[in-house]
Amino acid sequence: MSLFDKLIKIGMPLIPKPLVGLVAKQYVAGETLDHAVTAIRRLAEEGAVATLDVLGESVHEPERAEQAVAQYQLVLDRIHAEGLPANVSVKPTMLGLKIDEELCLGWIGEIVEHAAQLGNFVRIDMEDHTCTDATLRIYQTLQERFGNTGVVLQAYMRRTLADIDRLQQQIPGGKPNIRICKGIYREPRHLAWKDFDTVRANFVHATRKLLEAGSYVGIATHDSYLAWAAMALADRGRLEHDQYELQMLLGVDPELRRIILAGGHRLRIYVPYGRDWYPYSMRRLRENPTIAGHVIRAMLGRHGGGRGPR
Repeated sequence: MSLFDKLIKIGMPLIPKPLVGLVAKQYVAGETLDHAVTAIRRLAEEGAVATLDVLGESVHEPERAEQAVAQYQLVLDRIHAEGLPANVSVKPTMLGLKIDEELCLGWIGEIVEHAAQLGNFVRIDMEDHTCTDATLRIYQTLQERFGNTGVVLQAYMRRTLADIDRLQQQIPGGKPNIRICKGIYREPRHLAWKDFDTVRANFVHATRKLLEAGSYVGIATHDSYLAWAAMALADRGRLEHDQYELQMLLGVDPELRRIILAGGHRLRIYVPYGRDWYPYSMRRLRENPTIAGHVIRAMLGRHGGGRGPR
C-alpha cells in the first residue's frame, strides 16, 4: 500500500457523511426494497443474478433481530412473487449472534425455513474471527435441517483450509456450498495471512479444493487474476457454467462484470439496501483508497453533498 493510500485510510473518519452518501449511491441499491428490486431487474437485463442483503449488523436488542427476520421474510416473498433471479444473504450479528447463539440459530432458522418453503436459498455471511465457529455451527445445523443454505470462508484466514476439511466431513453429502472471498475484517497476524500474494494463493487453493470435491462455489472477487484463475479451474475440471458462479459487489468494476458475463459465466451481484448504508459504505471506501481519494479531494473542493443512497 502506498503512503498516499495509508494517509487516505487515516483520513477516512474526517469525510463528512453527505460526501459518503454520494459514494454510497455506487455501492448501495437504496434505502428501500423497491430500490433493491429495481437494481436486481437492471442486473438481470445484463444477464446477472443477485443476492440481496438488508444492511445492518452487531444487533444487541432482540426486538431489532426479530424485525430483521420479518424484513427478510418480506424480501423472500417479494422475490418469489415477482420471479426475481435472486436469493438472500444474512449476517449472524444482525440476527442476534452477539446476544445468544441459540437465539441467533432460531432467528436465522426462521428465514431459512421460509426460503425453503419458497424454493429459495440463504447465504450465511462470515464476519470477524470472533464469529467464525458459531457461524459454521449454525450453518451446519440449518443445512442438515433444511438443505438450502451456504456459508462464507475467507482466504486470508489461516484456518480456512482446515475449515473446508471439517465441512466436507460434517455436511451431508460432503459438498458444502461455499462463497470464497479474500476477507475484509482487520484480523491479527497469528490468525490471518497478511501478504497479498499469499492470500491470493490460498484463495486459489481453497477454490480448487472445493471444486474438485464437487462443491458449488461462489467465487467472490474483483481481482482480475483471481477471476481468471477461477475460470481456468472450471475449464480444467470441465465444469458446466451452472456448477459454479463468480460473485461481485454492486458498483465495483462494471467492466469486469461485463467481461465475465460475456464469457458465459454465471455471475451473482451482491445487492445491499437499507438505512444502515453509512457503515457499509465506509468499509467499501477503506477497501478502495483510490475512490476514497476522490472523495477527499471533493471534500477539499467545491463539490456539493448528498443525503444518502436515495
